[in-house]
Amino acid sequence: MILAIDAGNTNIVFGGVEKNGKTSFLCRINTDKNKTEDEYAVQLKILIELNGASSQSFEGGIISSVVPQLTQILSRAAEKVTGKTPLIVGPGIKTGLNIRIDDPARLGSDLAVGAVAAIALYPKPLMVIDMGTATTICVVDKNSDYRGGIIAPGLRVSMESLTRSAAQLQSIGLYPPKRAIGTNTADCMRSGLVFGNAAMIDGLIDRMSLEIEGEPTVIATGGLAQNVIPYCRHKIIINDELLLIGLRIIYDKNS
Repeated sequence: MILAIDAGNTNIVFGGVEKNGKTSFLCRINTDKNKTEDEYAVQLKILIELNGASSQSFEGGIISSVVPQLTQILSRAAEKVTGKTPLIVGPGIKTGLNIRIDDPARLGSDLAVGAVAAIALYPKPLMVIDMGTATTICVVDKNSDYRGGIIAPGLRVSMESLTRSAAQLQSIGLYPPKRAIGTNTADCMRSGLVFGNAAMIDGLIDRMSLEIEGEPTVIATGGLAQNVIPYCRHKIIINDELLLIGLRIIYDKNS
């Protein structure tokens, strides 16, 4: 088993992933740029043990991070817990992806990891939706080439921007209203955020599908996927473990 860590701007997701890709456990904690490596090490160790695993049971580790300030902090924290120096997804790491974008070196590690897992698990062509601080959709064609995608404001970022800029609007829970036409301020906001994001995703899938050959398999992951994807009209598979599985595949390619 390896310790796989995916560090995003909102959450850090980590878990134990077996050789066969099976995830033994999955945990999600808040991303905090002010925490030290010791604080993260304590948090990792406690949650690993709460999930019935031992910090000595890991053969190694791997980290994908879009938060540069935390990458080395998490690496040292993971090493303190497991006794192994983790791999870090970035330059020099083999992913097996054929990346067909303007500057392949600028592709986010989270997007690469998600694509690697999706190619291994699902029929191609495919799209991977990741709903976190940003909502991203990446496209892999029928030849397993990474073609690019979109980046849009995430659900929570949109809400925070709305409430910060409009004095009379307050933060709300991100669950859907009973109908699209809201009859009070909170339900109007929920409809715009939840149903609006679902409609955006449906529309982007339609538009991007016109630019590739074949009907895409669509997979969604990320902390906010459960809030929106059930209200999309396209068939979309939700896989909360996608990035951890991708990290296991990349770990094996580089071991």
